[in-house]
Amino acid sequence: MSNRQTKTDVILIGAGIMSATLGSLLKELVPDWEITVLERRENAGEESSNEWNNAGTGHSSLCELNYTVEKPDGSIDISKAIKVNEEYQVSKQFWSYLVSSKLIRNPRDFIVPVPHMSFVQGEQDVTFLKNRFEALSDNPLFQGMEFSDDPAKLMEWIPLMMKDRTSDKPIAATRIESGTDVNFGALTRTLFKHLKSKNVELKFKHNVDDITRTSDGLWELKVRNVDNGTVESHTAKFVFIGGGGGSLHLLQKSGIPEGKGIGGFPVSGLFMVCKKPDVVAKHRAKVYGKAAIGAPPMSVPHLDTRFIDKKESLFFGPFAGFSPKFLKFGSMFDLLTSVKPHNLVTMMAAGVKNVPLTTYLIKEVMLSKEKRMEALREFVPNAKSEDWELLVAGQRVQIIKDTAAGKGTLQFGTEVINAADGSIAALLGASPGASTAVSVMLEIINKCFPQHIKAWEPKIKEMIPSYGVSLLKNPELIDEIHTSTAQTLGLTDKKQANSNKQKNRILKEA
Repeated sequence: MSNRQTKTDVILIGAGIMSATLGSLLKELVPDWEITVLERRENAGEESSNEWNNAGTGHSSLCELNYTVEKPDGSIDISKAIKVNEEYQVSKQFWSYLVSSKLIRNPRDFIVPVPHMSFVQGEQDVTFLKNRFEALSDNPLFQGMEFSDDPAKLMEWIPLMMKDRTSDKPIAATRIESGTDVNFGALTRTLFKHLKSKNVELKFKHNVDDITRTSDGLWELKVRNVDNGTVESHTAKFVFIGGGGGSLHLLQKSGIPEGKGIGGFPVSGLFMVCKKPDVVAKHRAKVYGKAAIGAPPMSVPHLDTRFIDKKESLFFGPFAGFSPKFLKFGSMFDLLTSVKPHNLVTMMAAGVKNVPLTTYLIKEVMLSKEKRMEALREFVPNAKSEDWELLVAGQRVQIIKDTAAGKGTLQFGTEVINAADGSIAALLGASPGASTAVSVMLEIINKCFPQHIKAWEPKIKEMIPSYGVSLLKNPELIDEIHTSTAQTLGLTDKKQANSNKQKNRILKEA
């Protein structure tokens, strides 16, 4: 057992979309910094970032109903929808910069235009969707959104979902053409290929066993080679923990006070997948419904067109489930070993509060394929069991912490935890995750490198023109960004972009 020592400027733990994004940003801002990436799996993007482990929606609140909450008076709170949309625009701007700079060659390898739709059934939900549409459609971030409760129009939009539909319930949908399908696995691998060409050291099959602070303020990582068991020591001035569900354990090992009192609740997922060309050809959209009562937000049912390995397929789900693992390739003891004296009360409070959720997840695990097909037939009435197969998706670990809402509150979303001196940061949580990676990594850069921000700002603005600006308060910038990113990323041509603007004006006048 050897103990080789390596010193570097930055260590990124986990070779997923978050580390890939942070590494790419830092390499543009300070090309001479030395960066090392440590990944326990044998390739980049093998866990939550992998295209088979997520639904690949470019989350921009165009179709996700859980980002628009109905208030007691029936009005719709669109503040979270605006935030998520603006964050996705930031991601698209950075990807456009990488394409324009020839750092990414072919954007179609990871991003494809796919309409985003919301679909509801029943009078109450139709009213909600109409109110949501009215709240969003005048907002420049949601230009081009259409609403219909006319079955003939819906047959044009979603023929696979409308064929053989016999229910007499009222139905309605909204549709917006500017949605996207994103292959985050392909994007992750592309970014790491670029980083490797910039002399970033990628060490796969290397597991971080421990993180400690040295007397001179550096971070020392005990790293084990998974293949031969040899142990290496890596030290760095700055460490980013971007290990998905595995980040919580590593944050706890760092011992920083900001990580105290935080727990994690794992949620697994399953998708039904159809690869039959004659079925796949009848649906071209990402269609989101409403989550069942008691279901976690990440279990919102949706029927998605996906592009993976240049082939089209349909995903339906996700069916939530429970596993004590924090990673798809993790340990059955992950949940148990995450309970520490400092978060024990918080975790116990969460356990008491979330008995209904745990019961729901266990019931989901026990569902037979036919029961899952029944849920799918709410979306696709004539779905045949032999056309669909079951796919186990990635693990998600939701944050548990004490908030104003009480002890042991389950948080849905992502959160940056960093040391007061900015020397280490971790990303915890899940959706919308990958879609907002650039915004989240810019948050880390601002929190952890405040002394450099003034010098870096011109370059950041070159990469992300809307940096530091509210898009909502600058509608002319929204039009400019929508058009330029769509053209650069190959999502539409100039003629189509102008057509969408004209259609939006007509809709507003109507």
